[in-house]
Amino acid sequence: MRSVGIVACSNAQKAKYREQNNALADFLAETGRNVLVSDCLYEKESVFSGRGKERADELMKLFSNPDVEEIYDISGGDIANEVLDYLDFDRIQKSGATFWGYSDLTTVINAIYTKTGKSSVLYQVKNMVLGDYQDLQRQRFLDRTDLFQPSFHFVQGDSIRGIVVGGNTRCFLKLAGTEYFPDMRGKVLLMEALSGEVPQMTTYLSQLKSCGVFDKISGILLGTFCEMETLGCQPDMASLVRSFVGDQLPIAQTREIGHWTDSKAIWIGREIELSDHA
Repeated sequence: MRSVGIVACSNAQKAKYREQNNALADFLAETGRNVLVSDCLYEKESVFSGRGKERADELMKLFSNPDVEEIYDISGGDIANEVLDYLDFDRIQKSGATFWGYSDLTTVINAIYTKTGKSSVLYQVKNMVLGDYQDLQRQRFLDRTDLFQPSFHFVQGDSIRGIVVGGNTRCFLKLAGTEYFPDMRGKVLLMEALSGEVPQMTTYLSQLKSCGVFDKISGILLGTFCEMETLGCQPDMASLVRSFVGDQLPIAQTREIGHWTDSKAIWIGREIELSDHA
């Protein structure tokens, strides 16, 4: 029987989310999947469902299980990068399982690509049991075609091609200077965010520039920037990015990747090709 796993490598789930998480597990079981749940899911001490090695060990149990096809991290927050030094990337590379997560799991997703070449999915499966788009998200999850086809429009340039890296901008930058940061040459950088206004985004863009990222990548994909959009911040993110990268680097934008509960999924570590050409 096909198996899937539910984990929380970042901040522990609060007890009040137990019913919601059980609903997710029930839905996955109804699709014919055997659902395996991490022992490090709910709060045990402060934000921890277990310390870094414990959470990493729970993840590795799933990567080591030949019956597990997909692993869904339902967490987010700040502490996912604590697990990285305890992961067995050789075993992850040999595993048939695909990792799914979003937000702070950007750290794990990009580390997996950097260390193994394997792609992972940037998506929050809890969108199927929370928010106003549960039915739509369940349909997408079952069909999988529409789920992985976010629509983009070009802000600058007319074509982009390369392997996608990145995700949540704040969390992606936690990897800078570590062995887990991707080789950015020829990559397409995906950027999105839940929180942060113009000062925070300026900080992140300045760090990316100082790291030489904008001189190496082939293009930028902009997802949603929830707080900036809600507050109507000016300059908006597209204008802010252009002020850092100039007018030559292709930039595409979508409202279908990010933290809103109607967001679609995107593969990190796989090639994307977008074009405005007829």
